[in-house]
Amino acid sequence: MAKLIVIYEKPKDVEGFEKHYFGIHMPLARKFPKLTGASALRVVSAQNTDREPYLVVEAEFGSADDLRAALASAEGQAVTEDVANLIPFLHRPPVILIAE
Repeated sequence: MAKLIVIYEKPKDVEGFEKHYFGIHMPLARKFPKLTGASALRVVSAQNTDREPYLVVEAEFGSADDLRAALASAEGQAVTEDVANLIPFLHRPPVILIAE
């Protein structure tokens, strides 16, 4: 199993971020080939950080190869390109992790 994990800090425009993220970005991400699961969780508490994490998103794949192929696909490119539309709502870009 492999996961793409994205951590967003509290947006400067929460309403605009939520509207775009859940109305456009997440539906695009759910089209990843070989996606086996996806979740978006709002952070209610954080420790040992001076940042203000707001949303943790996980996209799950059967293997690291499946994850890499998904990111390289047309659907993956659409998600990557749409990140630019989220940046105006944020103070800084999200943290992106790949784990297996």
